[in-house]
Amino acid sequence: MQPGDVLSREITRRTLLGQSARGLGALALASLLNEGLHAATPGADLSTHGALPQLHFAPQAKRVIYLFMSGAPSHIDLFDAKPKLKELTGEELPDSVRMGQRITGMTSGQKQLLLVGPAYPFKKYGQCGTEITEAMPHIGSIAYDICLVRSLHTDPINHDPAVTYLLTGNQQPGRPTIGSWAAYGLGSANKNLPEYVVLLSGGGGQPLLARYWGNGFLPSKYQGVQFRSTGDPVLYVSNPEGIDPATRRQLLDGVQQLNRIHLEAVGDPEIATRIDAYEMAYRMQTSVPELMDISQEPQEVLDMYGATPGQASFANNCLLARRLAERDVRFVQLYHRDWDHHGNLPNELKRQCQNCDQASAALVKDLKQRGMLDDTLVVWGGEFGRTAYSQGEITETSFGRDHHPRCFSMWMAGGGIKPGITYGKTDDFGYNVVENGVHAHDFQATLLHLLGVDHKKLTYRYQGRDFRLTDIAGNVVHDILA
Repeated sequence: MQPGDVLSREITRRTLLGQSARGLGALALASLLNEGLHAATPGADLSTHGALPQLHFAPQAKRVIYLFMSGAPSHIDLFDAKPKLKELTGEELPDSVRMGQRITGMTSGQKQLLLVGPAYPFKKYGQCGTEITEAMPHIGSIAYDICLVRSLHTDPINHDPAVTYLLTGNQQPGRPTIGSWAAYGLGSANKNLPEYVVLLSGGGGQPLLARYWGNGFLPSKYQGVQFRSTGDPVLYVSNPEGIDPATRRQLLDGVQQLNRIHLEAVGDPEIATRIDAYEMAYRMQTSVPELMDISQEPQEVLDMYGATPGQASFANNCLLARRLAERDVRFVQLYHRDWDHHGNLPNELKRQCQNCDQASAALVKDLKQRGMLDDTLVVWGGEFGRTAYSQGEITETSFGRDHHPRCFSMWMAGGGIKPGITYGKTDDFGYNVVENGVHAHDFQATLLHLLGVDHKKLTYRYQGRDFRLTDIAGNVVHDILA
């Protein structure tokens, strides 16, 4: 090779990037394997284990347990009492209420949009007098501990884009979910468990897609990890038959050596993520089986939740969520299906209340008696509401409700939330927000705020643009903060 050729090779863009990648790869690996490098100024109590050098302000919540009710529970039948609506059952929805707003294809062809009142009576609970359906007496018993928001609203009118929008800030798939943003920004305080854990229950209704807890364009380290209630708690974590822990450790060490060589050569952060994932999986072989064994809990605790060891249920998952919170898992999300009641709503709603009411309330009570509710934010709600009019025929024992993004209800407890209040108001039909509306982006901004994060400053550069959970909108709802 001539001297001129050597010089040309030394100054090519490809060579520069190739040589620089080794340093970038080493930094990426070090950042994943040495969490201490992320700490803020020594002595500061706003330090994180994640991408943020430090929190933007003092957090009121250290962790989140998000009880996501997939399929959209009917706010009119559960949390937003409308006595006038009951009186008007069978009458046409007034044009002055609908105001030309779009409805789905499932009811747009109906000759009439006939109003129908709530399936069950409402009752005032606690000294605060919060009105909640009689079908949820356990949640009623914690009325003084929760903030019931009745004025949420969103943009999409169908399930998948609505779930995607509420959890990622955008209707189109491909962006990180709210749990992934929290994991990315704050990291985990427990080296033996993932930052973001997902638990599933329910067997019907809308499908649950893995991208609902996906990392989007964030490194895959921050995707939600699904734990299962039966069988192996986490797929592919257990050793195959004939492989003992010593052999597994030797195998991992060899794979890690190869991965580190490749990381230094190309500098791809996903290789560093893979190295970290192998190590996390090895540690989880010890930590997860003990965590998932709820038979260790006293019988009175199992009874309080309605949990049964060895079975898959929402109650078991609520108890597991408390056990995960005790171990400082940053974001725990429970998905429970079967809330999509286009028909036979009275019977299906009652069944779902029986499945979820006791355990949801028990989680709040359990956290409170353990002194954990003050720094654990609990969220309960679905992707949108249901219509004031019936989908299909109204009979004495049956009717249905269609999708309704214009308003819906959600409750929150602990973690800096003002307890014993209701916030926001809808009209007499439960159709439009008339006071203190809370958009999906406002909810997202408020959740991050409670974790000590300014939603405008937690960003990630992707394809030349800085993205954030709330896109270009969102305001913190300070009125509901303690």
